Amino acid sequence: MKITLIAGARPNFIKIAPIIKAIEKKQSEGIHVSYRLIHTGQHYDKNLSDTFFEELNIPHPHVNLEVKSGTQAEQTAAIMVAFERELLQNPCDLVLVVGDVNSTMACALVAKKLNTKVAHVEAGIRSGDMTMPEEINRIVTDSISDYFFTTSTSANTNLLQYGTPSKNIHFVGNVMIDTLYQNLNRISLPDFWETYKLEPKNYVLLTLHRPSNVDEEQSLIALLKGIDEMAGDKKIIFPIHPRTKAILGETPIQFKNIHFVAPQGYLNFMYLIKNSFAVITDSGGISEETTVLGIPCFTMRTSTERPETITVGTNHLVGTSTTNLQKIYSEFLEKGLKKAGIPEFWDGKASERILEIIVTSYQ
Repeated sequence: MKITLIAGARPNFIKIAPIIKAIEKKQSEGIHVSYRLIHTGQHYDKNLSDTFFEELNIPHPHVNLEVKSGTQAEQTAAIMVAFERELLQNPCDLVLVVGDVNSTMACALVAKKLNTKVAHVEAGIRSGDMTMPEEINRIVTDSISDYFFTTSTSANTNLLQYGTPSKNIHFVGNVMIDTLYQNLNRISLPDFWETYKLEPKNYVLLTLHRPSNVDEEQSLIALLKGIDEMAGDKKIIFPIHPRTKAILGETPIQFKNIHFVAPQGYLNFMYLIKNSFAVITDSGGISEETTVLGIPCFTMRTSTERPETITVGTNHLVGTSTTNLQKIYSEFLEKGLKKAGIPEFWDGKASERILEIIVTSYQ
């Protein structure tokens, strides 16, 4: 059996790594399964792509399509054109896509038009927010996939409501958590740890990248000022995305507590999460990692496609206003961490379940 794996952006790499390990395990058991790893080039900054292949021991991709940036349409179209050429030259039995980035949707579309089956890892998650490009990518990918591998029972419910046959839905758990467990003993201090005199629990980790939070300079500055003011005696470490840094430009503004640092590799970033006092983010994936690590998380969005991080985990949905963030953060300081646990099947074995299902169905 030949599987083509698609990775285009940072979260994809984290999710693909344990799937490759699961394939290699099947190979060691004498199962005839091989893979071809495609890097679409959607993220092309070394700190956002190549570093993850090195740190997570993923073999170098068989090919890099090098599509780089552009508008939503330009990037999606470029991925489709390049991947169609790749798939025609290297046909396979199954194209496996992960997550919800442009590469996910674009490669799924190409595969189906070439009559190749598609497996979607992290299928069925929904935020209900159609202004998010990722939500559209999820819906389109799920409308044409053949295998639906889900992280939660709520994702199963979403798929059933869309008319997905139940026999094609497989609740397997969370491959991102597989990667976390596989690398917890390898996480390492970032090089600025001593520079900012960081210690466990004396800092808050901040990440922002969604257009609604970072695309307008003055509102971004206002948001950062509000976060800076609420920090109290805690430092704030902000690994700033190149795009966000460009929006801020040369703005001559001083923050008392916020320290800007470069984007971090996986091992350094997980160290920062694990040892933080709390995390403020607009990322969905980070709320999964904080849930497993027991770190309070405050998600600056009005909706989430990962409700289990709130109902079961440590996540708080706080909207996009600093006023609401400050209110909920203050309540946390007063009352402490809410009672939390780890969602079902977030046990580090999701990738093995996925490969077992794929191989069994192919035999």
